[in-house]
Amino acid sequence: MKDCYGSAKIHRRMRQSRLGHRSSIQGAARAAKRERSFKLSLSTLVRGIDAYGNPFQEQTELVSISSQEAMFTINSGVIIGSRLQLLLEVPKTLILENQLRMLISGRVSYVRAEQNKGKKQMIVLDLDKNYRINSPPR
Repeated sequence: MKDCYGSAKIHRRMRQSRLGHRSSIQGAARAAKRERSFKLSLSTLVRGIDAYGNPFQEQTELVSISSQEAMFTINSGVIIGSRLQLLLEVPKTLILENQLRMLISGRVSYVRAEQNKGKKQMIVLDLDKNYRINSPPR
């Protein structure tokens, strides 16, 4: 009788561990999903403080953007944790009647030295939730 009880207990533990293992894998897959990022080549003005504490302003192009982060390259040296502002120039299109200027800001979360391109650093900016959209004067 003890053998049957012991074996049922083992099977129950195995079943629970398998279920627990499966749910943790599903949870990991869910956590690995990222916000969709769009590759856009938009003219962008970057403003902030460089690694030496000097204010800078630099014209560049956006590489990609999502609701959570923006990626671009710059020549000015910045460090992780720096606060930057981006002024995006969204051109007039068939759908968009007027050109728009969008002001977004955030904190630098990733910096990589660029070897092959004209700019020195690839920057990933974690975006703040607040932004401003203006239509420039005609």
